[in-house]
Amino acid sequence: MPVMDDDYAWQLIQDARNSRRVAPATLGDMNVQRTSIVIDESYGWQFDGELSASVAALLDTLLPVALGGPDFVIAQLGQSLDGRIATESGHSHYVTGEASRVHLHRLRALVDAVIVGAGTVAADDPQLTVRHVPGANPARVVIDPRARLAADRKLFNDASTSTLHVVGPHAPASPPGVERVVLDCDDEAMDPAAILGRLAERGLTRVLVEGGGVTISRFLDAGLLDRLHVVVAPMLIGSGRPALSLAPIEKLHSALRPSCKSQVMGDDMFFDLDLRASCQP
Repeated sequence: MPVMDDDYAWQLIQDARNSRRVAPATLGDMNVQRTSIVIDESYGWQFDGELSASVAALLDTLLPVALGGPDFVIAQLGQSLDGRIATESGHSHYVTGEASRVHLHRLRALVDAVIVGAGTVAADDPQLTVRHVPGANPARVVIDPRARLAADRKLFNDASTSTLHVVGPHAPASPPGVERVVLDCDDEAMDPAAILGRLAERGLTRVLVEGGGVTISRFLDAGLLDRLHVVVAPMLIGSGRPALSLAPIEKLHSALRPSCKSQVMGDDMFFDLDLRASCQP
């Protein structure tokens, strides 16, 4: 009986992303039964062989991303049970566990570009690479309207992939070696749709919005996210920076109710929200 392991499942997922396929699809060599997997329009899959629970989880969580199409925007949040992504000082290493970080690196490998706000870069000094998994590094996009970030941040000094510095028209000079992208804006906020438009001009149409909570909230409020991945850790922070801060609503019937699938992810719980499919209360 054919057997699929984690490495081969990840290879198939990357191949689907690189070929810009959409569901329904058949992945692998159709002439060799043990290597092919059939995916339907709802990202359900069929494999006539043996696979582990970890392989099934990998297919369930990442096939919708890999097969999301050429224009696709996803965000991920890692939060505590009480909805915090960091303490009041901004400390967030680490709210969620190692399995969540590996998942995040896989998401990076499945997109063209990863977006972060200046606050995330200032607090965490991330590299935004795919160090934990095989795959290609995405372009890095830093939203920094006033160009307030110091030039010593890691992503400004790492040539492993390109970095775009998105700034306002009156911002001071960007660090050397990065691509400067100027957008009209007020002192703090930029239009998420305008940012995606500038990325699309550069062929960067599959995008991960990684942080922080304010940046993800703006893309979600603007209706620009196709999916949202939320990893919830069994932790109570009590106060600190919230995961999401959306526009207020008067009644619960106005709340977002996306289609949702969940599973255990290491010591955490993972929720996959399809924001293009709603569930009625």
